[in-house]
Amino acid sequence: MLRATWRNVLAHKLRLFLSAFAVILGVAFVSGSYIFTDTLDRAFTGLTSGAVGDVIVQPGSADGEGEGGGGPVAAQGTRTVPASLVEQLAAVPGAARADGRVSNFGTFVVAADGKVIGGQGPPGIAVNRTEGPAANGIPSATLESGRWPSAPDEVVLDPSTAGEAGYALGEEIPLVTTTEQPRITATYVGTASFGASALVGASVVMFETSRAQEVFLGGEDAFSAVWVTAAPGTSQEQLLASVEEVLPAGFRAATGDATAARASNRIDEALSFVNTFLLVFAGVALTVGAFLIVNTFSILVAQRSRELALLRAIGASRRQVARSVLVEAAVVGLVGSAVGTVLGLGLAVGIKLLFGRVGLDLSANDLVLQPRTVVVALVVGLVVTLASAYLPARRAGRVPPVAAMRDDVALAESGLRWRLAVGAVLLVAGVAAMAAGLADVGSEPTYVLGAGAFGVLVGTALLSPVLGRPVLAGLGWWYRRGFGAVGLMAEQNARRNPRRTAATASALMIGVALVTMMSVLGASAKASLDQTLAEDIVADYVVSNAVGQAFSATVADDVETVPGVAEVARVRGAVLRVDGERDFASGIDPRAVAIVARPEVVTGSLLDLDAGSVAVSSELAAEQGIAVGSTVTVGYAGAESEARVVATYVEDSVLQSDVTMSLEGFDAIGVPPTDRTVYVTAEPGADRDALAASLADVVADLPTVNVNDQATFAAEQRAPIDQLLFIVYALLGLAVVIAVLGIVNTLALSVIERVREIGLLRAVGLSRRQLRTMLRLESVAIALLGAVLGVVLGLAFALALQRSLVDDGIDVLAVPGLQLVGFVAVAGLVGVLAALWPGRRAARLDILRAIGSD
Repeated sequence: MLRATWRNVLAHKLRLFLSAFAVILGVAFVSGSYIFTDTLDRAFTGLTSGAVGDVIVQPGSADGEGEGGGGPVAAQGTRTVPASLVEQLAAVPGAARADGRVSNFGTFVVAADGKVIGGQGPPGIAVNRTEGPAANGIPSATLESGRWPSAPDEVVLDPSTAGEAGYALGEEIPLVTTTEQPRITATYVGTASFGASALVGASVVMFETSRAQEVFLGGEDAFSAVWVTAAPGTSQEQLLASVEEVLPAGFRAATGDATAARASNRIDEALSFVNTFLLVFAGVALTVGAFLIVNTFSILVAQRSRELALLRAIGASRRQVARSVLVEAAVVGLVGSAVGTVLGLGLAVGIKLLFGRVGLDLSANDLVLQPRTVVVALVVGLVVTLASAYLPARRAGRVPPVAAMRDDVALAESGLRWRLAVGAVLLVAGVAAMAAGLADVGSEPTYVLGAGAFGVLVGTALLSPVLGRPVLAGLGWWYRRGFGAVGLMAEQNARRNPRRTAATASALMIGVALVTMMSVLGASAKASLDQTLAEDIVADYVVSNAVGQAFSATVADDVETVPGVAEVARVRGAVLRVDGERDFASGIDPRAVAIVARPEVVTGSLLDLDAGSVAVSSELAAEQGIAVGSTVTVGYAGAESEARVVATYVEDSVLQSDVTMSLEGFDAIGVPPTDRTVYVTAEPGADRDALAASLADVVADLPTVNVNDQATFAAEQRAPIDQLLFIVYALLGLAVVIAVLGIVNTLALSVIERVREIGLLRAVGLSRRQLRTMLRLESVAIALLGAVLGVVLGLAFALALQRSLVDDGIDVLAVPGLQLVGFVAVAGLVGVLAALWPGRRAARLDILRAIGSD
């Protein structure tokens, strides 16, 4: 039996390759996801470990939890470390040296073409030049070309930024900052690598120390932090103990390893969605692939019924026959998984390029292939393949020996009845679960909703032989009138084996359903955003940052002096620690915000905000049991203070955070005075064209800052949604490719199964062109069936998700009708293309050999 099984594998290489290809693509997504996230993890681990010293001293309380120690994710306050403390720290036991570090995370290089380098997530880092190493002896910077900055007007860039900027050594380069000097120029004198890893999209500019102090600390003889380097034989913990003995009040110290680990964990937490996001698409690809595998082995078992019956007749047991099919599936699974694992490397490169478009640049980082990735990929591929082949294998074992006397491959109605019964149960249970999720039943209604959607998807796939009959009937009516006898045969062939047709269409249905759902959600998110902006903001103009970063407060100062401006409202932002939990907070002038926006206050008054108070969202207030009059602890960059709650409000497009403080409150806890958004109202009767031109002049030399009216600001806010949809469509394209392969596979196997029938049709006058047309119409019927069911399901899922996200701001349902019609039309084109190869094979069959085939 083993030899017979192996010979059968070799005899049907092409058929099994198509199934293996589904496994290859699905496993490639699994391995590619792990390879990419492992690469990402190593990149950030190297970045954080190379951006800290052995011991870091910063302003803040001794028991306050800092945010980074000068690393790439540091929360930098306005407090500084005096230069006098550096020499004192250098003299502690176990210290080899101490270096003052000046750093800023909002400095960007303007390229020769006028565009800003970086942004959209990764920071623009500015540091001063020091001789001291990073933690554990890692060089903090290594000169690559040119020389170090030695004069106040000189800078060194990282190689990636230098290459993208397009300047030659010795040229003047423009820089934009978040300080009181929003635009400066410097002479580019060299390139240097920083830390122990690539910068993952960040850019670095190194200044001479006095110039860094002038630009970023207002000329104060101080530093953002101090790095204390351990002497040989001294551990970081020993050095920390020595430093803490002499540390004055108001300062804190931490080891570099602990700071790097905290920063790395925070980054991992923030980016954990990436792995989940990618693995979800891997699951989709494998689910679609499972339909293809089930279909392939079902057809192969049906085609080999006489062969299997002969094996039974000469003594093979049911178990041996079933096992032979599973062995074939195991071969397919192992080969497909192995190839898919290797292909995952290429897919990881593609994912790197895809995420590079949103600022996560990993081009300088080598891919990481861990043994765990190989094991998981092989196991997943093998298990999915064997599970998919299990039912066809059982069906193979049930072929009676008497079947050797006939050629009967028809689908048993009992099997179809069982399928419909299970599908009905899953569909009803899925609908009930979705309803429970929408009603917020249970502790995790989102998971209940997701489980219900999965049940509906699988139930619909099982019921598709029945649910698809109206679609096939409608197509049959069109086929008969448009193509005559050829159309009639195409319709009958599509309806001949409803389970096979439905299984093939279901693979495409899943992909189309997800694409439809994301299209409707994207359109709804953009429509909700437009409505929210129109309702919440009455400002005439909005000043915002083009790269998603804060900008210098001097911009708003200049805007206030423009003739025709009536009111300017600044909105700042920072990540605070409120009662021990990290929350994003907004800083506002409550009087000005009340003029340019319509905040919905639930209790209290935003006008009561002062330096010692906060307002919180009604959602956070309900979760934490906070009410007006309560006291909360607010911390930033290691410093903490008490603040009373004076108001609760509903989050909107201006107050986009759970916590809001006054600008004075931000100043009091040391948040840097940088703005994220500035809202501007015009004086009554002001010349709008002249005012817009004057505002544009204010930011003309700052390519990081835009001035928009409400319409263009809304378009700017919609751009990230379109960007996310682009990534989702690209990833879902893999599932659609697998579904198309399923159609090709079904048609190809159908041609093999119907060789005699095709020969007889050709013998009685069916031309090659008519034969190709018949197969093309069958393919289009399968594709359109999957597309129609997918669009209907996608609409249902999108409606459910939109209703569940009403409290999160997606409160408008928008259905892109033309786009959905386009999906169906594209599916029809896919059907045409999928039939090309099977049609050519069928048309080339020799008529006499086909008639005489068994």
